[in-house]
Amino acid sequence: MADKRLKHKSKYTLDRGIPGAFEGETITRRRFMTGSAHTAGAIAAGAFTLPALGFAVGPILKSTPHRWEPVGSEATFSEVNYVPVVITVTPNIGEAGKSTAYIRKFNPAIDTDAYDKGTPYIAISSRCAHLGCPVRWVDAAERFICPCHGGVYDLLGRRVGGPPVRPLDRFYTRVNGGDVEIGPRFSVNSELRRFSPRDPGEPLDGVGQYLYPSRPGAQKL
Repeated sequence: MADKRLKHKSKYTLDRGIPGAFEGETITRRRFMTGSAHTAGAIAAGAFTLPALGFAVGPILKSTPHRWEPVGSEATFSEVNYVPVVITVTPNIGEAGKSTAYIRKFNPAIDTDAYDKGTPYIAISSRCAHLGCPVRWVDAAERFICPCHGGVYDLLGRRVGGPPVRPLDRFYTRVNGGDVEIGPRFSVNSELRRFSPRDPGEPLDGVGQYLYPSRPGAQKL
């Protein structure tokens, strides 16, 4: 009878002749403790990895609606100097959702890069590409300067000094009924090639453009 039970692999440890087994037991204590330790380890690992995975993947899946905002008439802006304007980057949260953009007319003598052709106005973000501090346009030096960590950018917003990893971000522009409007933000690499928006500290030259992927919902127009 015992051989018959073993042949059919009874679920009870006593029937299988396991030392130390007792009646009614279906799993050994060693196996139970091993499984419990593995389960606890998996839960602990998940507590660390799942939030990190969500933090990494969340921005990629986040959708940013395209919106255009009037910032002034065409007569407000010149070809030789930037004019600061207050814009809304995140609606419905008051002053916390506002920022500053620096705008000037497209100047063929300055804006010779192929990616700028056909752009009526150049609109540059004031958010530093290092850690996001607000930069300031200094007309006398023809530089954008970040007071936080010494980031310096030239007339076109390209990094010329300090820790920033890429040029300043820009905004799409258009003219509508005599008013200048700015649209979605986009990022650029050192050659001013356009990319969908990236966060501060994310380089776009070399392998950087692959290490920090674009967000599908925030593609350029």
